[in-house]
Amino acid sequence: MGLSAGMAAFRMSFQLSPIIFTGGIAANIPGGMLPIILITEALSFVQGILSGGQELNLDDFFANFTPLPGSTLISQQTGKYPFANQAVAANSVIRQPLKITMRMVCPARGPAGYAVKLATMTALRAAFALHNASGGTYTIATPSFFYTNCLMLDMVDTSQGASQQAQNTYQLDFEQPLLTLQDAVQAQNNLMARLTAGTPVGGNPTWSGLSPTVGTPPSLGAVGTIPAAGAPAGVLTAAPSPIPSLGGPF
Repeated sequence: MGLSAGMAAFRMSFQLSPIIFTGGIAANIPGGMLPIILITEALSFVQGILSGGQELNLDDFFANFTPLPGSTLISQQTGKYPFANQAVAANSVIRQPLKITMRMVCPARGPAGYAVKLATMTALRAAFALHNASGGTYTIATPSFFYTNCLMLDMVDTSQGASQQAQNTYQLDFEQPLLTLQDAVQAQNNLMARLTAGTPVGGNPTWSGLSPTVGTPPSLGAVGTIPAAGAPAGVLTAAPSPIPSLGGPF
């Protein structure tokens, strides 16, 4: 029984190609986005899908992705400093980055399955490394939320002994930072726009904080002299005695 158009779109968006490269290695691609399916299904795209010579079977794709439990939609932390009251404490929260973890199941299929898997995983690992080194970000599509501007943290082998194939399952960890490059560019553009446009001023500009009616300070020559030293008022002093004459001519 064939899949409906809605189910096929759901599987393609959230299971087969939920990771999209943005910027980085996708900077020169129209739209600046590169779905991961163009890497995982590179051989199929070249040999049959693009030319129409191969029937598309979603069950034969290289990898299937599933969001793991524990991904965050809202992450906040309360402040640890002392609060004045409970009302203030309830509003003192710190927003934290969001985390999303995807599981990639990629068993070897077909007669040349291991050779195809080795080539595909080598290309995928090189694409991740180059994209991360180029400052690229990721968009992660899940049925509940689209995580944009994410950074890649880890790609870990999480294969279990239930399957006889080695390295058939990987875990990809991503984080959505608080400040993205687009936010910084937007803030800078807003600031530069304000500086370029200038601030309209009505009337004659004046020094801030000073009244325009303040006169010039008096010159130093007008400063009063220090009064002559004398006894404070109300203090009785004795009259000075005359200097005695030494007598005789000099």
